[in-house]
Amino acid sequence: MKLKSLHKRHNELAYAKRQLEILSNGIFQNGDLLKFKDKIAETKQFPLRPKKLEVLQINVGYMCNQVCAHCHVDAGPDRQEIMTRETMLQCLEIIKKTEAHTLDLTGGAPEMNPNFKWFVDEASKAGIKDFIVRSNLTIITSNKKYHDLPQFFKDHNIHVVSSMPHWTRGKTDKQRGEGVFNKSIEALKMLNEAGYGMPESGLRLDLVYNPTGAFLPGDQMSMEKDFKKALLQDFDIHFHNLFAITNLPISRFLDYLIASENYENYMYSLVEAYNPTAVANVMCTNTISVSWDGFLYDCDFNQMLELKVNSKVKHISDYNEEALLNRDIVISQHCYGCTAGAGSSCQGTVT
Repeated sequence: MKLKSLHKRHNELAYAKRQLEILSNGIFQNGDLLKFKDKIAETKQFPLRPKKLEVLQINVGYMCNQVCAHCHVDAGPDRQEIMTRETMLQCLEIIKKTEAHTLDLTGGAPEMNPNFKWFVDEASKAGIKDFIVRSNLTIITSNKKYHDLPQFFKDHNIHVVSSMPHWTRGKTDKQRGEGVFNKSIEALKMLNEAGYGMPESGLRLDLVYNPTGAFLPGDQMSMEKDFKKALLQDFDIHFHNLFAITNLPISRFLDYLIASENYENYMYSLVEAYNPTAVANVMCTNTISVSWDGFLYDCDFNQMLELKVNSKVKHISDYNEEALLNRDIVISQHCYGCTAGAGSSCQGTVT
């Protein structure tokens, strides 16, 4: 299988099905990779069931000003999948009623949705305790129309979670594109100037680390210390927490693994690092993911594989929280990525 273009997908459904086929059947010579459902059954954790809903994660579109090599959303400037205001209105009705305490807006670059600021304004009125926006940082400096984002985030008390693969230029640009590191540093300084990430500040600024190759992340706490030390010494930049997230074998990263002939070894490394303790706290147990077109998924990784929730309620227009709590979570081989080592979620490690 050749490495596909990083940002051109002419048939997304067919592509998702092909990736799921690879994950489900494997490409191993011996064919001896244990199915994830059988693995969690060994500790009587199958079927995987949801707990109380805590996080409503909404993907407002796949358009992005970057084309990152590891992106599981396959986001880029040419992506046209954008959540409409009509679907946003449906989401707002649920936000007003849900018992979830966290609203998590993601993309692509969520700020590129033309209704982004309107949606944040309206969602902020719902009284969500933790309102997260996942920003790639460079969007802030990419165009003058986005330069006010730090102040906009501050005015709405947004919890900003931003990608930052490394504190060095080489590793960051390798994963996210040439010039991204300098733009990210500039954006972080702008966020610091607005009060984000500063000691004793209530304006939360967290960074996200993804490995730059076919390996698992190191210890989250140790990396956080290294990140904080380097960014403070070199750039006088502050932030609160670092989230270490495992790259899951889907979308561009799966393409890369196969093209570089690392897929088999990477999958085995995930299986060998499997931690049954992490299963109890994987994000699909407390999160519902809403796609740009309003369909519901157990997580945004399942969203990319077109694995909708196993429930009669499949769209935000039919949303029923009680019904969704009575479902089995849809799993496949990529779920090994969330249960390796200390576990992985959008909020970092889970154990």
